[in-house]
Amino acid sequence: MININELKFDEKGLIPAIVVDSITKRVLTLAYMNRESLEISMEKGLTCFFSRSRQELWLKGETSGNYQHIVSITADCDKDALVVVVEPDGPACHLGTTSCFENPLWQSDERHEFSLQSLMSLIEGRKTEKKEGSYTTYLFEKGIDKILKKVGEESTEVIIAGKADDKAETVYEIADLTYHLMVLMIQMGISLEDIHKELASRHVIDHKVKQEKMTK
Repeated sequence: MININELKFDEKGLIPAIVVDSITKRVLTLAYMNRESLEISMEKGLTCFFSRSRQELWLKGETSGNYQHIVSITADCDKDALVVVVEPDGPACHLGTTSCFENPLWQSDERHEFSLQSLMSLIEGRKTEKKEGSYTTYLFEKGIDKILKKVGEESTEVIIAGKADDKAETVYEIADLTYHLMVLMIQMGISLEDIHKELASRHVIDHKVKQEKMTK
């Protein structure tokens, strides 16, 4: 861990802070902190910034309720910029959008960005806006029994591939299983954040168990 005194604030006493969602890894906003707002952020565990336009401190969410709970703060190699990983309570942008970065400027025709969250959004879209010929829409139309049947079938395929010690085939089948599990999640109103929180709670429990064993 570095010390706050090692950070390099600019001539106005500010340091840029890139805020990132801990689950989706999406950049939510770019804001600025001075030493005081950074100290408040570290003390409260909530993002506090310095408004360059109003020339005052502002605790994110104080008026909107969209607080950003800090998971970690990391400085870059020059110690003149910060990445703040957070668990947001709501939209980051004052316009009401999840992220302040919502205006595409350029995109490669050959490379495409992928995330589990974007896949979840696509699957959800197939349920709310049914697309003719879509396999995902077909699953939602057939209902929970069909979805569960497919989850069971894909689980079996994973077991068979794993038992055969076929890495490529196992990866393929795990991808199939993951997709069908995500369809089930959308059907049941389960989000990636729900799973993330459950796994995180188990990690804490596991960490405590390890500590207890070490003290015995």
